[in-house]
Amino acid sequence: MLKSHTCGELRSQDAEETVSIAGWVHRRRDHGNLIFIDLRDRWGIVQVVINPEITPDAHKTAEAIRNEWVIQIEGKVVLRQPGTENPRIETGEIEIQAASVSILNPSNTPPFYINDEKSEEVDELLRLQYRYLDMRRPSMTQNLELRHKVIKFMRDYLDAEGFLEVETPILLKSTPEGARDYIVPSRLSPGSVYALPQSPQQLKQLLMVGGIEKYFQIARCFRDEDARSDRQPEFTQLDLEMSFVTENDVLDLTEKLFTNLIKKVTPDKKIIEPFPRLTFKEAMLRFGSDKPDLRFGMEIQELSSIAKQSNVGILKSAVEDGGVVRGINAVGCADYSRRQIDELVELARSQGAQGLVAINLIGDDDKVSLSGIRSSIARALTEEDLEAIAGHFDAKNGDLILIVAGAESVVAPALGVIRQEMGLKMKLAPEDLLALGFITEMPLFDWNEEENRWDSVHHPFTAPIESDISKVSTNPGEIMSRSYDMVCNGYEIASGSIRIHQKELQLEIFQALGYTKDEIENQFGHLLNAFEFGAPPHGGIAPGVDRFVMLLANEETIREVIPFPKTQAGVDPLTGAPTPAEPNQLTELGLEIANNPPK
Repeated sequence: MLKSHTCGELRSQDAEETVSIAGWVHRRRDHGNLIFIDLRDRWGIVQVVINPEITPDAHKTAEAIRNEWVIQIEGKVVLRQPGTENPRIETGEIEIQAASVSILNPSNTPPFYINDEKSEEVDELLRLQYRYLDMRRPSMTQNLELRHKVIKFMRDYLDAEGFLEVETPILLKSTPEGARDYIVPSRLSPGSVYALPQSPQQLKQLLMVGGIEKYFQIARCFRDEDARSDRQPEFTQLDLEMSFVTENDVLDLTEKLFTNLIKKVTPDKKIIEPFPRLTFKEAMLRFGSDKPDLRFGMEIQELSSIAKQSNVGILKSAVEDGGVVRGINAVGCADYSRRQIDELVELARSQGAQGLVAINLIGDDDKVSLSGIRSSIARALTEEDLEAIAGHFDAKNGDLILIVAGAESVVAPALGVIRQEMGLKMKLAPEDLLALGFITEMPLFDWNEEENRWDSVHHPFTAPIESDISKVSTNPGEIMSRSYDMVCNGYEIASGSIRIHQKELQLEIFQALGYTKDEIENQFGHLLNAFEFGAPPHGGIAPGVDRFVMLLANEETIREVIPFPKTQAGVDPLTGAPTPAEPNQLTELGLEIANNPPK
């Protein structure tokens, strides 16, 4: 080994020991006679001092050294002079008196500073292009170490719970599971393709049929969909499946796993125990979202009965037309300007709402009154209306009431995004809190207006709740599923369900989704055949590793916790992928590229 110790492990108790260390030059300072080098490796930074009167050859070598050069130092650990200690680094009580300096490899000048805190401001595209340099920054190193610890904990925990880690194939049969597949042409079967797995869904179900009973893997998954801050074309999830379980069994295991993981890996984070469990309907009613941020309250309030009795036409007519009226109270925000209110109106409209009613309670009395409000509906309101609305929210002068009226399908998401926006603006969400919770009993089907058919909300293998099974062929839109999501701070970080394990019910679901008999046999025949050989009841869940580590690391995008991510355009700036196929590759596969391929 070229190093006897890492750069981050030496302490005062190692004084007088002769060591060999190696790494990258983090910073070099020439003080005339003495040269100081901060040497960095993955484990930390240590100061090296080269004295020309003691080691002239080493000093001469050090004169040529620059930042990011790779060097080896041999020397003695000594205590720093009193008053020169550096409390900002863990090795700050000692330094290395160099006996020899060896240059292992010089470096070009990096395209951005690695040893400067301002490197966080470097253009992300440049950082991704030189990701191998970006990884040298302590923040990126820490994120990758955190990712490692999370995955290791998951493996160890599930192993202790009796799970088997089983790898499933990457080259699979293409089947519809929600997103576009990435397909891989086969040279040996011209005209045929494999698909990269969106998830190991059918395979883990087949493992349950195979009697494995408790399975997991750290699975690589691929979906050809538009990227965003919390989504990549390829991603990693903890995939697990269990036989002979109910929803509560899966949720209890998941809660214990994540509770213990957070306490072990990031003990500075706080969590809510036990995790709240809300039905889909309850989550939409209270928070306007199926992935609510549970770090703060400001829950949505139902105003329909009050609106129906009011003199405000736009609110009253919404209820009379079969809609709902709901709102939130932003405590202490009555000073919001017209421009700020307009921004909230546009936010509501982005979710399909026709608008937003704001009531600024700007009075300075103890009692709310019409003379102390600012609102677009001020002229229509009576004192009784205002008293009823403000009383329902327990609102006082100084507060801002925000109301949306219209169809249930519009009001809930509109208020959901407004609640989230106000929570951020008001800084209601503690940064050190991970508010995990479960959302259960989501709809089984969703109507696809464009294609005039039903789609699966989760996937077609999700079981309906038993009391709704009779509605599959008559009222699909009313069926609730045995599905569940785990949410954290406004993100969905896991999704799962109890699966269908009986051939007859699975066939009925496929038919409700509009699949023909031939399509069912071609795409799902292997699964249906397996169900005829004693398939046990089973269910599972798949937490997203990238998204969860992003939250643990307080990052705003999963690109910060993935070693080699792609841009939102699906491009890898480091290698240039995707790139055009070579003509001989296309010839071997029997393929031609169209001049004007469809978009």
